[in-house]
Amino acid sequence: MDFNGKNVELWGNDIPWLAGFRDKNLSFFKKQGLPNAKTEEWKYSYLKDDIFSEFELGDSQNQCNEKCECHGHRHEESYAYEINFCDGKLHGENFDFAEGIVVKPLVEALYDGDAKPYLSRNFNAELFPFAALNNAFLEQGVFICVERNVAANKPIRLNYRSHGNRKLFCNIHNIIVVEKCAELTVLEHYEGKNAYFNNVVNELFIAGNANLNHYKKQEESAKAYHVALNAAAVKQDGKYNLFCRHKECEFARTETLVRLLEHGAETRVDGVYKTDISGVSDITTNIRHLAENTTSNQLVKGVLDGHGKGVFQGQIHIAKDAQKTSGNQLHRALLLSDSATVDCKPELEIFADDVKCSHGAASGDLDNEQLFYMQSRGIDLQTAKQILISAYLEEAYSHVADEKIVQWLKK
Repeated sequence: MDFNGKNVELWGNDIPWLAGFRDKNLSFFKKQGLPNAKTEEWKYSYLKDDIFSEFELGDSQNQCNEKCECHGHRHEESYAYEINFCDGKLHGENFDFAEGIVVKPLVEALYDGDAKPYLSRNFNAELFPFAALNNAFLEQGVFICVERNVAANKPIRLNYRSHGNRKLFCNIHNIIVVEKCAELTVLEHYEGKNAYFNNVVNELFIAGNANLNHYKKQEESAKAYHVALNAAAVKQDGKYNLFCRHKECEFARTETLVRLLEHGAETRVDGVYKTDISGVSDITTNIRHLAENTTSNQLVKGVLDGHGKGVFQGQIHIAKDAQKTSGNQLHRALLLSDSATVDCKPELEIFADDVKCSHGAASGDLDNEQLFYMQSRGIDLQTAKQILISAYLEEAYSHVADEKIVQWLKK
């Protein structure tokens, strides 16, 4: 494949269906082009036209080894299985998981056919330009399957570390399948230094009576770019819960598309974001109620300082046959600086008549009376502000049941 005039060798170019898949998605991307101010879904947070001129694609041979600095950053906690990516490449380590949990490198799952039935099934690549580009350079990622009636004994944590020695454009595509009556918790942790661009797609399949809890912690370099699509499909009485925490970087956008396909399907999508200097943080959601008695809840809170910019776009779509559906959405932002900005676009698209729906948005500053009260009790101004900010964000964290995960998200 060609990227910035340089030919990049990808695994599987000799496999006809895979080469055709990549070519088709590259044509989708070229047809759409980069989103701009006229692209409705991106008009509040789009990238400059020459963004890719700054980056290069890593070659397949750029594999992490024991001398790589990321090996000294392994997490010591034993409460999670760990899968590690270094500069966009999956570690070549052996995966040792409990019985009933299947984990493979994506290339292996594509080769043996396990991943092919799920690949690019949860979204239309003609509508998602960065996901189409991800498909065009499909190679890196993992395939995870929790088999029927299996409850994973501990979470799986995907660690993404970028060293910034080269300005890399990294495409990672994960496929996660939770079969009927199974349970899984997935943690994603992004960290790095210097400049790089992560372009991530997670395809999530939640079967009947299955449960997937998904927590994302994005704390990357101030010079990093981060674009991610979480595309989930939830069947009868299944549950998908997502919590996303954004720290400031040059540009961060997490887009979540959830399709509630069958009776009783549920989703909860919450998040917090915080910028201190000049970063852009975008949390975009699209919840599609496609069957009756489905439920969705969203709560996103932001804190913006300096010249930071926050974006929340949230759509709830309720199809004609999705009667007795409940969909709720709320976004709130704290603006701590006169130069900080927030753009919010909540949407309800309702074609059924027996539904309960709500959406709301609010923005404001810290309460001066509360600040004055704490200062009168001997608390300095900066500490008082931090106490109020933490209390303000706590409502979003309160929906995370596992205290270990709450502490990990906040840490």
